[in-house]
Amino acid sequence: MKKEKISVGIIGFGIVGTGTARILLENKNVIRKRTGFDVVLKRVADLDIKRDRGIKVPNGILTTDARAVINDPEIDIVVELMGGIHPAKDFIIQAIQNKKHAVTANKALLATEGNDIFAEAHKNGVEIGFEASVAGGIPIIKVIREGLVANNILAIYGIINGTSNYILTKMTNEKVEFSDALKEAQRLGYAEADPTFDIEGIDTAHKLTILSSLAYGIPLSYGEVYKEGITKLTAQDIEFASELGYKMKLLAIAKSENGEIEMRVHPTMVPNEYLISKVDGVFNAIYVEGDAVGSTLYYGRGAGDMPTGSAVVADIVDIGRKIITGCVTSEFRIQDAGGYRIKKMEDIESMYYFRFSALDKPGVLSKISGILGNYNISIASVIQKGRRIGGSVPLVVLSHMARERDVLKAVKEIDDLPVVSDKTIFVRVEGKGE
Repeated sequence: MKKEKISVGIIGFGIVGTGTARILLENKNVIRKRTGFDVVLKRVADLDIKRDRGIKVPNGILTTDARAVINDPEIDIVVELMGGIHPAKDFIIQAIQNKKHAVTANKALLATEGNDIFAEAHKNGVEIGFEASVAGGIPIIKVIREGLVANNILAIYGIINGTSNYILTKMTNEKVEFSDALKEAQRLGYAEADPTFDIEGIDTAHKLTILSSLAYGIPLSYGEVYKEGITKLTAQDIEFASELGYKMKLLAIAKSENGEIEMRVHPTMVPNEYLISKVDGVFNAIYVEGDAVGSTLYYGRGAGDMPTGSAVVADIVDIGRKIITGCVTSEFRIQDAGGYRIKKMEDIESMYYFRFSALDKPGVLSKISGILGNYNISIASVIQKGRRIGGSVPLVVLSHMARERDVLKAVKEIDDLPVVSDKTIFVRVEGKGE
């Protein structure tokens, strides 16, 4: 007898859990019309089932016991939306071992523990849906897995943390310092009370880990991702970037060339004319370059109850279709590196923005440029603002392509000069001039 409904259990009734439940309940007729089967919300588990979430759920659905979801024989798909590593990993593993399919939005869990989870799913012949783990409502996982399946992915550039993007946008538009922009983001609810994961690039690195694994067929390698946040950027740096024709963005970057993969997260200057530089506020965008399709760009809301819930439900429906048709396979497998090598950060090449705090004396620029030249770093342009005889002034240099290892050595030597009064700020530059 053909199965006519898919039963779903959710663990975690927070922001995303509420959005997912709302979509399943309020859009059930839309889902039925488009798929030909019912998706039934059977159980929702959370430690707090008393708080009003603003939606009405049928009687008997709510429980404080996650195992009531995991062990329910009627539930086909377990949706983990509680966040964190443990017990989330334990719950998903238990569900998989009960031969239940799983859907999660938990990027930190997948980036750090995903190899174990996918191996267990493959062993038990069940699916793991994780569209909502990267960029909220933007279907970037499906794009890479399906839409661009015939392409070698040459590069990925992503603005995939709305909090950092909001802060940088505010610093750019209103010329305020980082601390003030962060306070405003916290006041508006865009940043957590402890914003470390967002502003230090950790959340972005989790997402880049997942995208890189999909794009290049490598194991999830969070520990290999270079991570640098936005806390050292000043309004002055953003203003200089603008004068040079660039916007400052926190970018996730993955590149593949000659069997080497770059995976890095850091502040990046992007040319003003590039579409991704125009992505402001809490919005996300991912640029993907394939060898067949060329350049593509995907834009939308990267967080929130309904956009992320939309991605969760898309996974539920995809897996539901496979259950209904009897075509379930453990589709996503962790592979070996397939000949790829993760490139060390010191070996990457980029253009660079430097801001030196230099004494306003004759010959200072020649000293600095001489050291840069000794390390094969050639200068593309220079900005020097203000005169302060005997005092320090910002000296801004934009370089041509250089190697990170050489840049680090040059900066160390320059910072030791008696004519340099503070640590040099440098930012990598992508785009024109490469």
